[in-house]
Amino acid sequence: MNYELFMGEALAEAKLALSKGERPVAAVAVVDEAMVARAHDRVLETNDPTAHAVVVALREAARKLGRTRLADATIFATHEPCAMCVGALLQSDVEALVFAMPSAREGAAGSVIQLAQHPSLPRQIKVVSGILQDEATALFETVPVR
Repeated sequence: MNYELFMGEALAEAKLALSKGERPVAAVAVVDEAMVARAHDRVLETNDPTAHAVVVALREAARKLGRTRLADATIFATHEPCAMCVGALLQSDVEALVFAMPSAREGAAGSVIQLAQHPSLPRQIKVVSGILQDEATALFETVPVR
């Protein structure tokens, strides 16, 4: 799988989020080498604290594929997902998570807590990190401090 290609798509979506006043967090869902969904944070736009990019991408992928189990999906995210998003990935039975930059504040795929591969949980997700990290970090450096 071409990690850089799909992360590039996530980064393009993150730029769209930034242009709309959201954090530059975006995700794309890939099944069989095809992008089936793309999303960015919509928290401010929708006044929905659960409208994180990963959750929105999972919802869209499930809707398009007509199923709730996404065992053959890989999620590409510009930012390490939080506990809520990793929980959604686990509940969706996603095969893998690929993210660009870690989150020392809320990362739940190894930075703050390891939910994605926790041995006590019934599911684990393959995790790959650092893909196009410099590009993602550069986007976050443009975000004004709130």
